[in-house]
Amino acid sequence: MTRHFTPPTRQETAPAAIMIDAARCWRQARDAGHPIQPCLTLALAAHDCTMLAPVLDSLCLFYETALGRPLAVGEALTLSEDEHLLLGLLDGSRPRACLGCKESAASALDCALCSTRIMLALTLGGPAPTLQ
Repeated sequence: MTRHFTPPTRQETAPAAIMIDAARCWRQARDAGHPIQPCLTLALAAHDCTMLAPVLDSLCLFYETALGRPLAVGEALTLSEDEHLLLGLLDGSRPRACLGCKESAASALDCALCSTRIMLALTLGGPAPTLQ
């Protein structure tokens, strides 16, 4: 019996890979006191999406503000809880209400999430996901 496996498309896997690389780069640059967007631009070049540097910088900043503490990142193939939550917020599988943050931080994070979804869709050539 032959089984056919259709590999996932770039549109299915790229957003998570881009987001994890960006979050880890953002954390490292912030901790080292380096300018964040130039560091993000270098990291995003591997994904051919350097134009996402400003939107991902904003997303990480507003996410960290909503968390009320520094964004924790994983290493190598191990994702941190914060990274899992960020991916869930981005794909809509986790409601933003799970953060329990102030309304001002929640509103800013919602805007950053929407902007990121739109820019990812424009960059990767897919439709922007709509969430209820």
